[in-house]
Amino acid sequence: MRILVAEDQPLIREGIVRLLEQAGMTVEAVRDAVSLRERAEADPPDVVVTDIQMPPGMGDDGLEVALSLRRSHPQVGVVVLSQYLDDRYALDLVGDRADGVGYLLKEKIARGEVLVDAVRRVADGGSALDPDVVARLVGRRRPVDPLASLTPRERETLSLMAEGHSNAGIAQKLFVTVPAVERHVTGIFTKLGLQQTESGQHRRVLAVLRYLDA
Repeated sequence: MRILVAEDQPLIREGIVRLLEQAGMTVEAVRDAVSLRERAEADPPDVVVTDIQMPPGMGDDGLEVALSLRRSHPQVGVVVLSQYLDDRYALDLVGDRADGVGYLLKEKIARGEVLVDAVRRVADGGSALDPDVVARLVGRRRPVDPLASLTPRERETLSLMAEGHSNAGIAQKLFVTVPAVERHVTGIFTKLGLQQTESGQHRRVLAVLRYLDA
């Protein structure tokens, strides 16, 4: 797996590179958004891991490149790291598809397995959204809640789906069996009107988008 890391702070950059290399990944690192765009366009990696704010503008330069790559190279997974929780960034990044994307708070990646797991999920076409980000997005309630028909357990299941967990991972989190999770997932699909003609993975993505949009 080839990873392109973009981070302007040397210690953080070196730490991320070391974590991913120890997990058996091939890693290249750059220091600014211009280099990120050039390297990613010239030889697209499997996953880009990028900070939001970085040179040359020290604004949302990293996020802008990530959004551009999502449009021009949809096969490239993108994991964005943020110093602060900002639901605008998450909504822009997810857009109309929740596959191959991750949004993590920097404070959480001190636990190396969090970043490694997120990169692997995103590389496989899944999502890896920080639980705090999901909670913030879900807090943006609308007058009509399209998820009103879901049971509390189905909502818990869908929340964990939004974080990128597999059925087995959800079962472990909720202390239930995998078949029980599968029943909840089926119930979610049915209540959200997601037809069986769609693939299971596609329906998961659509369900997550409905959840975040709610």
